[in-house]
Amino acid sequence: MRGVFVTGTDTEVGKSVVAASICAALAARGELVAAFKPVVTGLDEKPGAFGRDHELLASAANSGQTPDDVAPYRFGPPVSPHLAAELAGLTIEPAHLLATARAHELVVCEGVGGLLVPITPGYLVRDLAVDLGLAVVIAARPGLGTINHSLLTVEAARAAGLHVAGVVMTPWPEQPSPMERSNRAAVEQLGRVAVSGLPCTTPDGLAEAGAALPVDDWL
Repeated sequence: MRGVFVTGTDTEVGKSVVAASICAALAARGELVAAFKPVVTGLDEKPGAFGRDHELLASAANSGQTPDDVAPYRFGPPVSPHLAAELAGLTIEPAHLLATARAHELVVCEGVGGLLVPITPGYLVRDLAVDLGLAVVIAARPGLGTINHSLLTVEAARAAGLHVAGVVMTPWPEQPSPMERSNRAAVEQLGRVAVSGLPCTTPDGLAEAGAALPVDDWL
């Protein structure tokens, strides 16, 4: 199995758009790519402009997956996976997550929240990334606060032995402000990691946006 593990500095930071853009870019050049997200929560809430995470990922990949194939566990409340499962009276099984992801030769995995979010008690998103053995790509905001959040996520990944392939600031504006340019340079220098920008995109423009990312370097 090869691929990347997309995590984020926080929730609602653009992980799904980054992951879907990678999927779409790979599919557009003829590679058979699958998507995987261990848990989706918040289905009780109205979806945003890009729709539900697992639906977006299924539409961007080209392996014939349904949204339910992409995300083996799905819950209504907008809470952490371990709490969502507890409220539903279910237990999330890491072995099932690993088997689902490993069923594909090329897979783009999207985490839930940040690296230290518990999927189930005693098993973090970071543990899943370690078990899958994939390089990590970190989705981050370009604005104020991103230096600290990005560097903390880089450190948390490396502390577990994960390889951080890159940071993606999203959405990256066509005309970034001096602060945004400085943030990008600071994360790149202090984190000793390549930082890319994902252009503003739409569900129909994911492949074009993903083509701007150094996907081959990550793989």
